[in-house]
Amino acid sequence: MTEQIIQLVHLIGLGLAMLLPLANPLTSMSMLLSLGENIPRPELHRQVRQGAFYVVLIMLVTYFLGTWIIHALGISMPGIRIAGGMIVAFIGFNMLFPASTATNSPPADGAASKPSTPQSVPNIAFVPLALPGTAGPGTIAMIISASSKISSIQPHPPEWVLVVAPIIVALLLGALFYICLRSADRLVRFLGHDGIDAISRIMGFLLVCMGVQLVIDGVLEIVQNGAM
Repeated sequence: MTEQIIQLVHLIGLGLAMLLPLANPLTSMSMLLSLGENIPRPELHRQVRQGAFYVVLIMLVTYFLGTWIIHALGISMPGIRIAGGMIVAFIGFNMLFPASTATNSPPADGAASKPSTPQSVPNIAFVPLALPGTAGPGTIAMIISASSKISSIQPHPPEWVLVVAPIIVALLLGALFYICLRSADRLVRFLGHDGIDAISRIMGFLLVCMGVQLVIDGVLEIVQNGAM
């Protein structure tokens, strides 16, 4: 039993080491600071909790069903990278060149007295905070690749370890996502509106670069596979 626990800890550490550089919660934090600036704090905190749940759900579904889904739908890994890169680049472009805030100006006449409706508050929990902010195409590709190779680990871990380890890794990453995004309020108070706007534009530029790089990686993978 002790050996099995050691194998479990080893797989958890291996999973965190592989996924932490890809599932970087700081990227989602920058998106939260930019896109959630006009969302009421209670609603924003609720969306952060939703986002943490979505991160865990995406990772678990990808690990246990990802290979079957992409094969059933005929989707290739380069396709996932290119599509994900386009989404990341689009979100980064919107952060780099935010839309005019004229639509946020106070309404005229008696409309100002009307309470805001739930439909007027955007929900950013799933897109872009969870996907592609944290559980992006790179993370999904890594999880699918790991799930297809984990059975070849020697000595072969027992089945319960192969089931429990990814669940614990996903829960730990979801908890880290939640902690980082809840601490974003402190950055808001410290940096102010101008500081947040500057960080948003910088991160937007970096996201555009990341998105373009993902597209390039997907195209190169197609070219290499076609040449083989």
